[in-house]
Amino acid sequence: MTTGTRPSGAAYRRGGDGEVTRLTSNDLTTLLSDRGPAPMNIAAVLVVDGGSRLDPSAVVSALDLGTRRVPRLRQRLRARPFGRGRPYWLDDDEFRVGRHLGFERVDSTEALLLRMAELACRPLPRDRPLWAAHWLSGLPGGEAALVFVTHHVLTDGIGGLAVLGALADGAPETPGVPSSAPTSGRPVGRGRPEPLRTAGSVRQRLRLLRSGLHDLGARRERPRLCPHTSFNRPTGPRRRVSVLETPLGAAIDAAHRHGATLNDLLLTAVAGAIGRSLADRGEPVDSVVLSVPYSSRTSTTAGRLGNETGVVPFRIPLESACETDGPARLQRVAQLTRRQRGRPRAASAAPLGVAFHALARMGLLQWFVDHQRLVNSFVTNVRGPTAPFTFCGREVTRLLPVAVTPGNVALTFDVLSYAGTLTISVVTDPDVVPDPGPVTAHLREELDLLLVSTNAPPLA
Repeated sequence: MTTGTRPSGAAYRRGGDGEVTRLTSNDLTTLLSDRGPAPMNIAAVLVVDGGSRLDPSAVVSALDLGTRRVPRLRQRLRARPFGRGRPYWLDDDEFRVGRHLGFERVDSTEALLLRMAELACRPLPRDRPLWAAHWLSGLPGGEAALVFVTHHVLTDGIGGLAVLGALADGAPETPGVPSSAPTSGRPVGRGRPEPLRTAGSVRQRLRLLRSGLHDLGARRERPRLCPHTSFNRPTGPRRRVSVLETPLGAAIDAAHRHGATLNDLLLTAVAGAIGRSLADRGEPVDSVVLSVPYSSRTSTTAGRLGNETGVVPFRIPLESACETDGPARLQRVAQLTRRQRGRPRAASAAPLGVAFHALARMGLLQWFVDHQRLVNSFVTNVRGPTAPFTFCGREVTRLLPVAVTPGNVALTFDVLSYAGTLTISVVTDPDVVPDPGPVTAHLREELDLLLVSTNAPPLA
C-alpha cells in the first residue's frame, strides 16, 4: 500500500510575481468528494509520555516552530473567479497558532478516543489554514495527547506523516513555497495551468470521463455490484473510534511465512471481521469489496504535500470466513492481490476526478456517494517511522490514525505502523453501527488466527 518517512526538507520551486501553487487534479477530486454532513478530515493522535507536565506555552512554541517547517500550514485555500482555474494556496496574513490550538483535559483512553473522533468530525473554518490541534492532558500516568486534524485536500496519508515528522523535535527546516496571489502570471510547479480546450484536450477529457465512469460502474455490460449490507447506509456527522494494537514484526512474519504481504494479512482480517459481523446480524454474504488507497509515491517531504493517490478495489470471498484455518484464507487472498498488482498505482485518480467533476456539475455527486454499490469498506495502511518521535523533549509512545469517509460507508479501517507497533483504528458511524464492539472483537479474533502460527503475543 503506502509508506512514509521523516521529511528531508526538499523544497518547492520558488518563483517571481504571479506564481502560485494551485490544487492538482487529485487535490480537486478530494475537495469535490467533501460532501455530506461529515467533513473529509484526517487526524492523528500523538500520545506523549509525561506530556501532562508540560507547560502550555511549550506546546504553543513547538507548534509555531513546526508550522514554519511546513509552509502549507500557514496558507489558506482561495478560490479563483469562475472559469479562471483551480483554487490556490495563499499565505494567511492573520495566521496565529492560537487560532488553531485548544487545550482541555481527559481522564482516560476511552475519553481520548471519543474526543479524537469528535474533533476529526468538526468542520475546519475555510477562512484560515485547514488544520486544527488540541492538547489533551490528564491521561493516566501523566500522559497527554496532541490531536492533529487536517482537511484531506491539504495532504494524503503519506504527506500527513511528513507533517507529523516536521512537528516533532529536531526536524529540518523546509524552504518556503510560492504563495503570491494570481495576477497575469502563470502558476508553476505542481500548479501548471491546464491546456486550452483544443480538440485534442477535449478528446482526452472525454476519454478520461469514459474511463472514470467505467470505474464507477457505468459499463455496457452489467457491473458486478458489491453486496448490499446494513453497514452501507448514508452516514451522518459523527464517528466513533476503537483501536487494536499488535507487534508489527509478528504481523509481518505471519504474512511472509505464508507467502503473503502485510497488506494481504490486513485485508484477510478485515474481510473476515466484516463477514462475521454481518452473519451475526443475519446478513450472510459471499464476499465483500474493500477499497484500498495506493500512492504514486513511497515517501514525501513537508514541502511536497497534496494528494497523489488512487484506489484499487479487492473483492474478498467469504465462503470460509468463519473457518479456523486463517493461514489458508490468507494464502487465497495473497493469490487474489497478486493478480492485481500489475495495475499502476494511482491509475484511477485522473479518470475518477473527471467523472466526479461531471457528477458534481449535474448535482448528482452527493446522491452517488450516498448510494454507491462499488465498495463495502475502506482500508488504509500507512507505514510510519521505525523510531519514535519526540515532542517538546518527550517521547511519543503511540500514534493513532483516523480518517473520516463520506457517503454510505459506515465502517472503515485505518492502519498505521509506528515504532514497531501496528495500530488499527476501527471507525464507525454510531447512527449506522450503534455498537462497534462486535466488529472490533471479530477483528481481534481474525488477527489472532492469522498470528497464531508465529506464537505472537496477544493483541493489546
